Amino acid sequence: MSEQTYEKYWSVTNAFTNYNSEKFLKTLKICLDFIKENTGEPYSEEKYERLQKEVNFDDINNISVRKRINQLVKLGFISSQLLSYNEDSLLYLEAKTNKRRASLLSKIVYSSSKLNASVKEDSQLHQINFLLKTLEEVGKLHIDEIIGLMQVDISEVEKGYLSFEELEAVKLQAQDSHFQERKYNQISHFLNLLRKLDDLLIVGEELYFEEDAQVIFSQELQKASNKRDGYLHRIYKNQLKEESFDEFGEVKCMLEKLSYPSLVASHIKPFISSNEQEAYDANNGLLLSRNMDILFDQGYISFLDNGEIICSDKLTNELKEHLNLYKLDSIFFNKERLNYLRYHRENILKLGN
Repeated sequence: MSEQTYEKYWSVTNAFTNYNSEKFLKTLKICLDFIKENTGEPYSEEKYERLQKEVNFDDINNISVRKRINQLVKLGFISSQLLSYNEDSLLYLEAKTNKRRASLLSKIVYSSSKLNASVKEDSQLHQINFLLKTLEEVGKLHIDEIIGLMQVDISEVEKGYLSFEELEAVKLQAQDSHFQERKYNQISHFLNLLRKLDDLLIVGEELYFEEDAQVIFSQELQKASNKRDGYLHRIYKNQLKEESFDEFGEVKCMLEKLSYPSLVASHIKPFISSNEQEAYDANNGLLLSRNMDILFDQGYISFLDNGEIICSDKLTNELKEHLNLYKLDSIFFNKERLNYLRYHRENILKLGN
């Protein structure tokens, strides 16, 4: 029984605590290049040993080398068996700012992390998702409750989260088994990871979503039969904020270039019409003021491929004259976003009287 307690917990490998460090980025690049160069080669111990030699660029011991690689697997940057990698891992390497990496880290961890996976053995359990859904359910998590969660076998919890009562039970179970004393380092590593994720905030000894709960559970997030994933939506919005910041030096409406107290992550192809990938693809979005979002969302304005604004005939001439003063900068256009804008012009823009 005691042995089982040690084996069944959310295992966090933390060879690196700074995910922006030169060594972390170098390790990630080596692993991505290795996977690309050896596409199609099945996993073997010999293949793993070749990668270990490359990752040992600063002559550390073998255990530390394996920890480095396993950390990338657990976080979701690369897959078990060294067969593939998360496409956002490439963007992470190319990111020009630490803030941009922070948003990408959150997306990678949320979509692909498997804390009980390793290079040799895959897992289908997404513990971070489970924690976030529990946080959405209960509103806040005390560190003692997080420690209790770390012992939960989430494969046995069909609904995907714990209730208040269940949290209290696992918290007491962890205290009875002295889990905190036995796994102090693992708990510290896990809390360190949580502190790096977008829109999570540890205040005192409690974990919260940084944004107001109304943003998570508003009616807008439950249009028709689609339910918006609150955490992925915040990552999506943060990526647009970073894009705006990179261009203007501060977060502004991409169209008006003004710093509003509140900006909207406006979908180009509507959320309700998007598949899961499109719904949280930052290319399928523009950061707009509320007035511009309403006009864009309802099809009263759209944009040409050169950024020039298109106004619906349903708008007054006075408003058209005002709107024609604005144009989206070309830096906000890439192939994917242009495709979404083509969809918007063809399906959302209201033409004719």
